[in-house]
Amino acid sequence: MNRTIKSINPANESIVEEFPDWDMDKINPVIDANHEAFVQWQSQDYASRAVYFTNMATILRERKSEYARIMANEMGKPVSQGEAEIEKCAWVCEHYAQHSAEYLADRVIETENTESFVTFKPLGVIYMIMPWNFPFWQVIRGAAPTIMAGNTIVLKHASNVFGCAVAIEDVFKEAGFPDNVFSSLLTGSRTSADIIAHPKIRAVTLTGSERAGVQVASEAGRNLKKSVLELGGSDPYIILEDADIDLAVASCAASRMLNGGQVCVAAKRFIVVESIREEFEAKVIQLMQTYQLGDPLDVSTNFGPMAKPKLRDELHQQVMRSVEQGAQLKLGGEIPDKPGAWYPATVLTGVKKGMLAYSEELFGPVSTIISAKDEADAIAIANDTEFGLGGAIFTRDVEKGRRLARDVIDTGTCVVNGFVKSDPRLPFGGIKKSGYGREIGEFGIHEFVNIKTIVVS
Repeated sequence: MNRTIKSINPANESIVEEFPDWDMDKINPVIDANHEAFVQWQSQDYASRAVYFTNMATILRERKSEYARIMANEMGKPVSQGEAEIEKCAWVCEHYAQHSAEYLADRVIETENTESFVTFKPLGVIYMIMPWNFPFWQVIRGAAPTIMAGNTIVLKHASNVFGCAVAIEDVFKEAGFPDNVFSSLLTGSRTSADIIAHPKIRAVTLTGSERAGVQVASEAGRNLKKSVLELGGSDPYIILEDADIDLAVASCAASRMLNGGQVCVAAKRFIVVESIREEFEAKVIQLMQTYQLGDPLDVSTNFGPMAKPKLRDELHQQVMRSVEQGAQLKLGGEIPDKPGAWYPATVLTGVKKGMLAYSEELFGPVSTIISAKDEADAIAIANDTEFGLGGAIFTRDVEKGRRLARDVIDTGTCVVNGFVKSDPRLPFGGIKKSGYGREIGEFGIHEFVNIKTIVVS
């Protein structure tokens, strides 16, 4: 049976392209070739590897408009945001080209022996399962440290962005990387268990849903292979009584509405001390009204369709269920009467414990506002979640904000007076049901290496 996978434009539901859905007969030779490439690639020094990534950064910048259009057509990202995503991909390539040798230098540990040190050696072929919401950034931010460390990669991208997957593989080729250092597998999720079990796959990394994380972690554990998971979030943004309200409103809106709210680390729960809640709510609603849906191919658009009608419908059901439970719909919440995965900027207020919007991740342009009695109550609400990816605190007392962010808020990242953004220089990842392991930064490049101890007596 010849299966195919369709890439469908979420703005108008037209077919962008149709791809063959590979089975294991097609996939196994690619993994084998990737392993052969690893045998050679691991012997190259960091300076040689860095040249390829420097080339890659140049190509990405030169062709960012082309790649942004692919993203717009496949998953609805406005081209202005797509171009910014490609710029960030170029940055992560340059960062690891410049710093990998430093991050992976041998570490001397003084003992009674003549010599003792730790060295970092690559593992082999890494299986990467990536999502559609940042279809270039998610891949390249993981590929740059993993490949600079001496590994090779086979990618299974989300099935609605196979055009992006093909384009990324072509960038690697154009940058001069040896064949099969990076390979895209055009296959659905049905093959993942067999891919993880393949004897030449040494580890797996997933960015995706909690459900997918459970499945991948189970298969990796069953095969005794390391996994790194970056999953969902229900990120709390705490606005304390002494906050700069205008700054908090602007940061919350920018974080919530980037990529149409389809960001794992976006602001999702605005937790506001009651004494300033009315002012905050009014300003949030006013600002959210400025986000008007538009053609993602128009450079002036900052808010496009969601990635799939199915995802839009699921989000709308979450909103309606929350309203039934007592939340107040202050903005949006109506599906436009036209083809495509359109959904307006939406604001829910009066959200309380027990409501769906309080506990579940709303992956789209929906803001939930939760009232807190005071600072202690706000912190308790922020931590009252199964997730732990990102969060933020807004206060004019920066030292207090620093202390709360460092010692009290249960997240992988917490920002004081700003919003969470991944940065190639800093580790990124979550705790609890938001996953485990870290990407990017120095800690990210150490995830897929053998931390090897050498002792000379």
